[in-house]
Amino acid sequence: QVQLQESGGGLVQAGGSLRLSCVASGRTFSGYAMGWFRQAPGKERDLVAAISKSGRSTYYADAVKGRFTISRDNAKNTVYLQMMSLQPEDTAVYYCAAKIAILESYYTPANQYPHWGQGTQVTVSS
Repeated sequence: QVQLQESGGGLVQAGGSLRLSCVASGRTFSGYAMGWFRQAPGKERDLVAAISKSGRSTYYADAVKGRFTISRDNAKNTVYLQMMSLQPEDTAVYYCAAKIAILESYYTPANQYPHWGQGTQVTVSS
């Protein structure tokens, strides 16, 4: 069982940047595809970005393309989400998620990820 812990959230003004980190422990991190999701109050949990187990393949939601970058460092058991040009609509709790991956692929549906972190709050003020 992998355990996930997010950090890096906070309050930032519109146009600012944040970098979220998610550290995994417990199993071989390099065997997991990873995803970042977010959930705003009263809304569903949506995929923001996903990355394959080696990092060669990535996916971004249309709302964040060109502003967010997902990356991973398998030597540090960590996946990152660099967020730039943040807007008030990016305000949400951000979660990282993990799924054991046989293939070199990313995964988009939330229900394919069995392992989740506790989340970190990102608030963007206008």
